[in-house]
Amino acid sequence: MSVDQKYIVDLISTTPDEKVMLTISDHLPWDEENEHLLVLQDKLNSYLTFIESGEIFESYPIAKNKSFIIEVTMKYAPNEVAVVFLNRSKELIEKTGVQLRWRQLI
Repeated sequence: MSVDQKYIVDLISTTPDEKVMLTISDHLPWDEENEHLLVLQDKLNSYLTFIESGEIFESYPIAKNKSFIIEVTMKYAPNEVAVVFLNRSKELIEKTGVQLRWRQLI
C-alpha cells in the first residue's frame, strides 16, 4: 500500500493517547512537475472521505468517539513547494477536526 493507491488506507492504528491514526505511506520523490503533490492531494481527500462518510467505523469500529490524525510518512524530504502544500493542507484539514502531520523516515 502506498500514496499512489488512492482508495486504499495504508494503515490504521491507535496512538497511546487513544487517537485513531491513519497513515499514508509516501515513497515517491518530489518532482518539478508537482505530480507527486497531485497524488498526495488525492490520497488526502480519499482519507477525509473515508472518515467523514463514516466508512472508517465499519472497518475500524473502535474509532467511534475518537479523534483522528492523518500522518504522511515520507521517504523523501519535502521540497519548498511541498512544504507550502502540506502547511496549507494542514490548515484546511484541521478545520474538519482531523489533525494532519507529516514526517520523513530516516
